[in-house]
Amino acid sequence: MQEGQVDIRTPEYVSLQFQPAGLGSRAAALMIDQIILGILNILIVVILFFATTGNNGPFGLYMFEINSTLWGFAIIALFVLNWGYFLALEYFWGGKTVGKHLLGIRVMQENGHSVTLLSCFIRNLLRIIDLLPAAYFLGMIMIFLHSRHKRVGDIVAGTIVVHERRIKGKRKEKAIEKEVRLRGLQKEDLSVEEWTLKQLGAKEWRLVKTYANRFGQLPRSERNHLSKKLADILFPKLGIDMEGKTYEELENTLLLLYLAMKEEWEIEL
Repeated sequence: MQEGQVDIRTPEYVSLQFQPAGLGSRAAALMIDQIILGILNILIVVILFFATTGNNGPFGLYMFEINSTLWGFAIIALFVLNWGYFLALEYFWGGKTVGKHLLGIRVMQENGHSVTLLSCFIRNLLRIIDLLPAAYFLGMIMIFLHSRHKRVGDIVAGTIVVHERRIKGKRKEKAIEKEVRLRGLQKEDLSVEEWTLKQLGAKEWRLVKTYANRFGQLPRSERNHLSKKLADILFPKLGIDMEGKTYEELENTLLLLYLAMKEEWEIEL
């Protein structure tokens, strides 16, 4: 089945076109991820093997109980690693794992937005079904036959795997990007934990994006008022203290927030 274009209409009534990732690219990405997981699994088992052998001494029964406990924890850790690897990376890395990143594909919601924690949880939980009867056989059949190349997990979670857009040529610098550059701001300067930032959703992103787009068009008095109002809404959710901050500091923090959220929420048209 050839990879075609899929039309996605966002909640903002913007029509987008993406190329769904087919069986070849998804299988290659999965292979890379499985190699990484295989190396990590082997390291854990080898380290634990050397840590729990040859130490029985005169307290053989006692050491046997300790070793059994360690191996029990190791089995749980291996399960969490192999399942949590995909969940954590896809959620915190904009729908990508190491394999997906190298192949230039990512998971996204059917409505064009980034994946949520719930959708990541569902699609990865249902890997159990896609694995049946062995070696992702059912998942591969579904991806090959489905018009949007979806496996069972994608169908239930409402997600789709697409090729990332690649911008050709030099893109003209936007006014807000120029403002950020002149102020010397970088998203790494935002002192907010990734997990805390994930609490902000599409509604907050629309507020921040509108603020950034209108930033250079507003008179100083209106900009100060809007900065204060937006900070009152967003800063408490992020645990940012507003006490004693100047208007310029509020602006800088809001622009940093724009940079941090833009990577996940903005889709190049």
